[in-house]
This record gives sequence, structure tokens and C-alpha cells, in this order.
Amino acid sequence: MIKSNKKKLLPKQREELLGALKARFEKNMNRHKGLEWATAQARLDANTEKLWSLNEMERTGGEPDVVGSKFYIDSEAGCFFTLFSAIKFFI
Repeated sequence: MIKSNKKKLLPKQREELLGALKARFEKNMNRHKGLEWATAQARLDANTEKLWSLNEMERTGGEPDVVGSKFYIDSEAGCFFTLFSAIKFFI
């Protein structure tokens, strides 16, 4: 991962992070049954400020992954990312 002091990822950082998240997502499908990567990525694309936090987790040795999904009445899907040791946040 590329280290940056800004809270916005460079295109290369974004590409590397999304690749790592997608690989982990596909490796651990049991953590988020019924959720497709395209849905999770769409939520990330709509909340790009969350990518910086996820990149920091990844950069410091955490392994953020989707551990579930929640579907609202308006059909807007949300995804929960966690490090499995402590932090969870919703996008």
C-alpha cells in the first residue's frame, strides 16, 4: 500500500485497495451470504471518504472485510466492514 498524509486516495491506492477488498470478499463468502461484490463496491464508490479509513486499516495490517448486509425498505443496500478484532462501521 502507498502511504499518504491526505484523507483522499490516489487512483493507484484506490485500485490496490479495491483489489485487496474484492479478493478478501470472494475468499470469505460465508461472511456475507447473498451479497454480491458489485453491491459492496457500489456502496464504496458512493462513499469514497470511507475508502481512506479502509486503506488505513489495510495499510496497518488489519484485514477489513464485509461481514453482512442490511437491506432497507427503499432497497438501498448497506454493507458492514469489520477488522474482526474491534472496529465496525457502516457504509
